[in-house]
Amino acid sequence: MATLNPIAHIETPFKGKFGVPRQAGLVSYEARVVFEPDYRVTEAVRGLETFDYVWLIWHFHLSDGEAWHPTVRPPRLGGNTRVGVFATRSPFRPNPIGISCVRLLRVEQTGPQGPTLVVDGADLVDGTPIFDIKPYLAYADAHPEARCGFAQDAPTTPLEMVDDHGLLLQLPESKRQALVQVLRLDPRPHYQHDAARVYTMPFDCWEVKFSVSEGYVEVLNILNATTL
Repeated sequence: MATLNPIAHIETPFKGKFGVPRQAGLVSYEARVVFEPDYRVTEAVRGLETFDYVWLIWHFHLSDGEAWHPTVRPPRLGGNTRVGVFATRSPFRPNPIGISCVRLLRVEQTGPQGPTLVVDGADLVDGTPIFDIKPYLAYADAHPEARCGFAQDAPTTPLEMVDDHGLLLQLPESKRQALVQVLRLDPRPHYQHDAARVYTMPFDCWEVKFSVSEGYVEVLNILNATTL
């Protein structure tokens, strides 16, 4: 059996599993796919710039060592109802492999890490190993009429943002917009509904503290993790 070797890794502001978008395309922000030294070959991405989207096939590396189970409890069902693992995108699988469709913004050929892919809408933790990259083909990959089981509908209406002290302003605009999108989609586990609880989410070089209640998400503090 052939061994899978990562050809690249991704650079995103999501430093841990908590807060990562639950699906690709839900949060718009720029991420970088950086090839490993053996695969930094310009010819390998020739023509890729003519595609708008690509598939990333990647490794659920933070789930290594976790036992898989034939049934799991997907967040979309409140975290209480079990369904078959193969009817979900759970990371706890017999083989911890993920797949995401992301928008390809550009291919950067120059620089010490070139070629590099700049993508939008990734749902991967920073440093996630990538096994393969394939172009998205609308005529073969898009099936808008398809049934989607318990995940037929898009996520519910986003939460209203509360930032009375202007804490978000300390972030660069591009990072700020990504964080706002993540928080408004409610990154909490679906079984947690304690309005008094303060959550801490790692995001880029910050630790973001927030709470959720009555349809609102409130930013309580943003700390620079490099000084903690």
